[in-house]
Amino acid sequence: MPSQSEGFYVEELVMTQQTVEPSEVATVLPGSQAQALMTELATWRNTTTIVIVAGCVFEFKGVFPAGSIAEGYYNLALGEMGFSGHIKLQAIESIRLMERKHRGTDSFAFVFEDRKGQAIFKVYLGRDDSHAIHPEQLEQFRQIKANGLQPA
Repeated sequence: MPSQSEGFYVEELVMTQQTVEPSEVATVLPGSQAQALMTELATWRNTTTIVIVAGCVFEFKGVFPAGSIAEGYYNLALGEMGFSGHIKLQAIESIRLMERKHRGTDSFAFVFEDRKGQAIFKVYLGRDDSHAIHPEQLEQFRQIKANGLQPA
């Protein structure tokens, strides 16, 4: 079981890869907007990206990397933080905007899901040193939740 590390509350890590309950979600974006959303996320301050595979939890805390399309994938650029990857955009069916309390703390995430409704990965809003959500990220999250993703 993961524990606290370097001041980061690992509350989000205990969230499973299972489908998000409908009562926890008010907004779902189509997977066709994944590239636009990831491009937007790359302009934000630190976020926390979580990937859960076979009971293993992988976490990256930092600025979500910018990316570009090549060979059928959205390729995340290897930045100074060491987080990179290759995202098959066609595998993303939907993006749920999750807003819920977890252990008494507000939690906000973009949950990228496959056709079966399973989480591929999640991007949580970043927190400052006092564990408060970055206010500008919360404002942007709520704007996307209320109005959808606006074209650049």
